[in-house]
Amino acid sequence: MMADVKPLRRARPPKPVTPAALEPVAETRQRIADAERPKTVTRASPPSAPVATARPVAPPRQLNALGIDKSTLARLKRGDLAIDGRLDLHGMTQADAHETLDRFVDGGVGRGARLLLVITGKGAGGDGVLRAMLPRWLRAGPHATRILRIEPAHVKHGGSGAWYVYLRRRRDTPS
Repeated sequence: MMADVKPLRRARPPKPVTPAALEPVAETRQRIADAERPKTVTRASPPSAPVATARPVAPPRQLNALGIDKSTLARLKRGDLAIDGRLDLHGMTQADAHETLDRFVDGGVGRGARLLLVITGKGAGGDGVLRAMLPRWLRAGPHATRILRIEPAHVKHGGSGAWYVYLRRRRDTPS
């Protein structure tokens, strides 16, 4: 019964790790690039004034979602903020929709609204023209400085066929 049984091959032990294998990849690439770079002869420049050593530059701080605090952004994405105005652009041409949108945002800014909902629809196959153009219009339009964030709406407000337009807080200037 055991006449045709062959023993299993034993696994080979792993090769020992050398210090060169532990070098970071970027350093290795830099070494290779330096070795392949043609050597050039440069003249020594005359001594100059000592250069003050600068402190190491810290990485720039990430602004939290362009001025929205974390909890407000989470509530916005969950659809838990109160909507101050709704606009439905279904069935409009681009020109009509753009003009209506400008008037709607202007009215929202005028009355001190914070969150506007603009319904564009998804379009045929999910790539509707109004849906694609709305963020461009808002970023390049007359109200671009008044808009803090443009975010796709939560499913309960239309999902990817609608947009939240979160406006900056209105700062009244004394007259």
